[in-house]
Amino acid sequence: QVQLVESGGGLVQAGGSLRLSCAASGRTFGNYDIGWFRQAPGKEREFVAAIRWSGGSTYYADSMKGRFTTSRDNAQNTAYLQMSSLKPEDTAVYYCAAGQRWSSYSRPYGYPYWGQGTQVTVSS
Repeated sequence: QVQLVESGGGLVQAGGSLRLSCAASGRTFGNYDIGWFRQAPGKEREFVAAIRWSGGSTYYADSMKGRFTTSRDNAQNTAYLQMSSLKPEDTAVYYCAAGQRWSSYSRPYGYPYWGQGTQVTVSS
């Protein structure tokens, strides 16, 4: 089991920045790839970004490229999602997830372990 706890969400004005953290406990954090997803009210869960267990590979949804950056510190058992140039349409609950199925890095079913989510609200 891997337990994940997100933090860092909040209310920010359009154009602003936030950094989300995903703190892990339980099994060896460094053995797991980390995915970031978000879900807005009435919408399906959407892929945001993913980072390989080693930190050597990262992928982003097209609408996040150039604005969001994911990183990780395996020594601190923590992953990060740095978000900048935020837009009102980025408003959602953001989740981190852990898995070992990299071929499905952009799919929720590729991650068996999920955090509880953190709310990000971007005002116009």
